[in-house]
Amino acid sequence: MPLILPPVAAGYLAGHHVMTLATQGVEGPWAAAVFYAGDGASLIFLSSATSRHCRNLAQDARCAATIQEDYSEWSKIKGIQIEGRVRELRGEDEKRARQIYGEKFPIVGPLANVPPAIVKALAKVRWFMLVPERFHFIDNSKGFGHREEIALG
Repeated sequence: MPLILPPVAAGYLAGHHVMTLATQGVEGPWAAAVFYAGDGASLIFLSSATSRHCRNLAQDARCAATIQEDYSEWSKIKGIQIEGRVRELRGEDEKRARQIYGEKFPIVGPLANVPPAIVKALAKVRWFMLVPERFHFIDNSKGFGHREEIALG
């Protein structure tokens, strides 16, 4: 059962598409931008198992992520900061993730409607879910550095 977020955080997740995922591995810290689809407070993404961030996650599932725009005024900054763990999805979980992701990004929706080049690319990726352990919503319109932790229990 997905964790339900307050409307302001849920709306922010729904209105954005890319998260920066930070991982740690033998080569040191790494950050990568990935497209995501929300499932409550959890975030679904796909990636190549050979990417540096996925190699890192295979060794240590802990990660951090941010979602924000490129603001030019500090007082307008809003965004999300997450600490959590990533797990690879298989079987029915993967099938459900593909459906949720395809609803947000129709280019990877039902395979009958997907261009052949995308079908070929999708055959090479794996599906993942970032399950948050801590979730913060930043809103500088309420004051510099205003950050609210959202309870996930």
